[in-house]
Amino acid sequence: MAQAQVQAVGGAAHEAARDALRAQLAGMPPGHPVRLAKRTSNLFRPREATGAPGLDVSDFTHVLSVDPDALVADVQGMTTYEHLVDATLAHGCMPLVVPQLKTITLGGAVTGLGIEASSFRSGLPHESVLEMEILTGDGDIVTATPEGEHADLFRAFPNSYGSLGYALRLRIELERVHPYVRLRHVRFTDLDALQDAIGRVTSTRVHEGEPVDFVDGVVFSAGESYLVLGDWQDHAPFTSDYTGQRVFYRSIREQSVDFLTVRDYLWRWDTDWFWCSRAFGAQHPVVRRLWPRRLLRSDVYWKLVAFENRHHVFARLDERRGRPPTERVVQDVEVPLERTAEFLRWFLREVPIEPIWLCPLALRDTAVSRAGWPLYPLEPGRTYVNVGFWSTVPIADGRRDGDVNRAIEREVHDVGGHKSLYSDAYYDEADFWAHYGGETYHAVKAHYDPEGRLPSLYDKAVRRR
Repeated sequence: MAQAQVQAVGGAAHEAARDALRAQLAGMPPGHPVRLAKRTSNLFRPREATGAPGLDVSDFTHVLSVDPDALVADVQGMTTYEHLVDATLAHGCMPLVVPQLKTITLGGAVTGLGIEASSFRSGLPHESVLEMEILTGDGDIVTATPEGEHADLFRAFPNSYGSLGYALRLRIELERVHPYVRLRHVRFTDLDALQDAIGRVTSTRVHEGEPVDFVDGVVFSAGESYLVLGDWQDHAPFTSDYTGQRVFYRSIREQSVDFLTVRDYLWRWDTDWFWCSRAFGAQHPVVRRLWPRRLLRSDVYWKLVAFENRHHVFARLDERRGRPPTERVVQDVEVPLERTAEFLRWFLREVPIEPIWLCPLALRDTAVSRAGWPLYPLEPGRTYVNVGFWSTVPIADGRRDGDVNRAIEREVHDVGGHKSLYSDAYYDEADFWAHYGGETYHAVKAHYDPEGRLPSLYDKAVRRR
């Protein structure tokens, strides 16, 4: 049977890597915070240097097995979605939710949340996890499942950002794919009409009599926004290519219907990091022709941002030109569907950032999701809209760095939403734990990391430790 191909523990090489990692942790100096030694990241919150060695997880980057009959895969935690997608597409399937950027890791998407245009029907990446093998702060390696001895860790792991442990292996559900995705770009001139359309499409999974398998959208202004509705296709009259000279988000305004291969659809946002590549001049026609195609990738732009964070080259140039200092506003927030237009109007009025990405989501109708995920408590049966905005804004006279982000945090709370923690956060400690499942978190933390070897979630997300 094909199901026998799924390896329960990942084979001898995985076991050897586990033992070596556990030995690394045991050999680290006591009292020093434990971190991963990673070359790349998709986080946007800088952290203080500790001088402590990091755990080498370079041996945990493989897809261990893919079972296209049972539609499950065993995957090591540091495997990027780029490699995971390549392995599963070879078998005619894919993860239920594939975050937009190639170098996001499976373990990172589960412990730090992830989202994409299938999330209105498939939820978030952690909801398709069947079991996780986790290295905890006390040096133990446990297998956590929705039920059983470590169910508390399984439920608290999403949105814990490595503060409860690191996923070494995950067994995940897959779904079958078709060769192509057809895109329909539906324009709106009114935000309330946009909100209503999101509600209809996500509840019926149909638009104008045609099926809808993927939904996201872009707001260019209060008077111009689009839903991008995707559906599986076995044939395509043509396919577009946005991995070279053409820029995907611009095409949304230029054509009403488009076709992509399934792989190009999954990575349609990566080439230009949505639209953020324009900050580096990568969308200028002359620069675009000179920029090597292989370097049109989100991780390349992230490295440029990391370089700027260390050396402040562009900030010093702006200062010499008399430009005001800027505040980084790089956030994703989840807003209840019925408050989405209200939040967008506030944002467009108060924060000078456009475009804005939209992606509806709802928790899956499963027993574990109905019970709730305590560290990111979305309501079962309720539709939310992820609102993503990634840029900088000038710091006005009399204001301080962080004021805009603080205002956004307040507004998100006022409309009943939640904010992802991959970027800057400014909550005081009491508010933070009220929003992010403090009671459950502290109990699980005390159980699996009693010595506090892993920095706490608040230390990571707010104190940048």
